[in-house]
Amino acid sequence: MVQDSGAPLAVIAASLRRERKRSGLSLTEVARRAGIAKSTLSQLESGTGNPSVETLWALGVALDVPFAQLVQPTRPKVQIIRKGEGPALAAEHADYVATLLASCPPNARRDIYLIAGEPGAPRQSEPHMPGVTEHVILSRGRAMIGVAEDPVELNPGDYIAYPGDVAHIFKALEPDTSAVLVSEHT
Repeated sequence: MVQDSGAPLAVIAASLRRERKRSGLSLTEVARRAGIAKSTLSQLESGTGNPSVETLWALGVALDVPFAQLVQPTRPKVQIIRKGEGPALAAEHADYVATLLASCPPNARRDIYLIAGEPGAPRQSEPHMPGVTEHVILSRGRAMIGVAEDPVELNPGDYIAYPGDVAHIFKALEPDTSAVLVSEHT
């Protein structure tokens, strides 16, 4: 049983709900795999149960997660990429550089880029896979951004979202134009 000095029941409850949802398994299936009653798992997920270490180990095995992941509070993961760091890819026919800031982790569907553009030829993108939406916040300069047939002029602080599964462009109108682009896959 969880002692007063052990992990708080609320942490265990939240961890069990999070990991079960992540796994895509039903309450019934997780309970079956762990060899415990469905009502026991339901109580644990609601924070009203009092699990033994054996029960938590069995649930960890059933959910394919380490024991510690069920009893420790989640801590925010901090990632810092300093200006000039990160994998940068230059366009072939435009003065345009996309630096990957955060790739899409498993079970998520988005990537984040820092865009640097200079006046001249626009960055013309062919359609991406179906269901992609691009979100852009212009940080500095001015740019024409969006669907190739009807781009919109943006100023610093402006935001645009457009379908990435059709041809689209990014055309810097001022030197040192920069933006943050989030590519969302649905």
